[in-house]
Amino acid sequence: MNDHRAVIDIGSNTIRMVIYGGPKRAPAVLYNEKITARLGRSVAENGQLGQKASKLALAALERYSALVRLKGITDVQTVATAAVRDASNGEAFLENVRALGLNPRLLSGAEEAITSAMGVAGAFPAAKGIVADLGGGSLEIVHVDGMRCQHGVSLPLGALRLPQLREAGAARFGRRVRKMVQATEWRCTPGETLYLVGGAHRALARYAMHTARWPLDDPHGFELDADAAAKLCRSVLRGNPPQSIPGLASSRQASLPDAAALLATLLRLVQPSKLIFSSWGLREGLVFLTLNKGVQAQDPLLAGVAAFAESMGVDTDAATMVANWIADALPVGRKGDGRLRLAGAMLALSEQRVEPNLRADLAMQWALRKRWIGIDTGGRAMIASCLLANAGRPPPSADLARIASPERLREAQAWGLAVRLCRRFSGVVPEVLETSSLTVKGSKLLLSVADTCAALYTDPVARDLSALAERLGLQPEFRIVETAMGSAA
Repeated sequence: MNDHRAVIDIGSNTIRMVIYGGPKRAPAVLYNEKITARLGRSVAENGQLGQKASKLALAALERYSALVRLKGITDVQTVATAAVRDASNGEAFLENVRALGLNPRLLSGAEEAITSAMGVAGAFPAAKGIVADLGGGSLEIVHVDGMRCQHGVSLPLGALRLPQLREAGAARFGRRVRKMVQATEWRCTPGETLYLVGGAHRALARYAMHTARWPLDDPHGFELDADAAAKLCRSVLRGNPPQSIPGLASSRQASLPDAAALLATLLRLVQPSKLIFSSWGLREGLVFLTLNKGVQAQDPLLAGVAAFAESMGVDTDAATMVANWIADALPVGRKGDGRLRLAGAMLALSEQRVEPNLRADLAMQWALRKRWIGIDTGGRAMIASCLLANAGRPPPSADLARIASPERLREAQAWGLAVRLCRRFSGVVPEVLETSSLTVKGSKLLLSVADTCAALYTDPVARDLSALAERLGLQPEFRIVETAMGSAA
């Protein structure tokens, strides 16, 4: 028995099992396995699940059932979506799945749409707009506003169906998609954000990132404005994808034109202000919906970073003290900077747990490439700037300047210099942090220290204080406070 959670997703294209662990609000993927059964292909052709595809799927499901049993995982959710839902022999297939010891739940189209939207809401707590989840057998569209979902619909526009639908030509394909959408009660307001879920959508994001030489390679959280997205679709439909895109399977690359054709039509229908790609969808939505409201309300970035820092041996309570200690010396900044500074402090202390020659490279990898939830690309750049400064490395690279303004990067550099000063001076000892302070007094950056800790102030600490003061445009000053008299010396 353990607290790991497993989701088995019987999709129209793939059969996948994901095992999650770590913090409930920011679950880590411990195991991820899939097979491409393409259950939806024969459903699109004759309305039934094909014998060969079903046999392949059931073999994988038997393996997954055995694995969760052997791993002692009792929290297992098994769901089936469009292919099984639409097939005339879908219930017979589910009986075979039950015989394997699994308890499959057949999601309706609306349930599938809402669950995918909950995955987006879990990844982007302030999500507000339209979620479009492109699977193998269907396209789910739903409005999301925090935890509220409206107008969820499922349309037979899955990736396996698109090649046949497009055979009639682009104009007829566009008209057919518009008619499908207009036949539902689903409506939208121009200017909303469009959240894109599904492997085919992420393939488009990878293509866009590759062609733009984007400094990040994780499509989760990648953003495009509407004009750039339309240009992306035109480029793909003109046959411009490169021969090979790192991290993208050849089958996914071959499906780019179909996904681009559908997205181009959606852009004309939805008229969004921008697009955000999400790697969280149905499976993560299933996990998110099992959480109580208190856990759902937690900050996913801080939950994930705290779990990582603890795995590196960092005391996250001490890291919180560091973040609070430096706060009075730093400009207020924007709303949300406090959480970024705390995340930066936890990662900066984690950074000190590795060899010095690895710190700069790890800083960039942790900030830009690790899958954090609840942070945008600008926030990633700021954490990278913070970690580089903490490690005593040169100012941020040109890559960071592409995703955050110079002003914001300088602000984050000050965070890193402040953490560097704090840990060098205090050794992150709570008693020292409680009897000292770093504040701004007029034009001076003042480090006040109790006389009992005065010996901790050395030349390296003085240099760190000067470096931070210079970044802030202040003059450094050190002051010893006599604990008995309460007066300054």
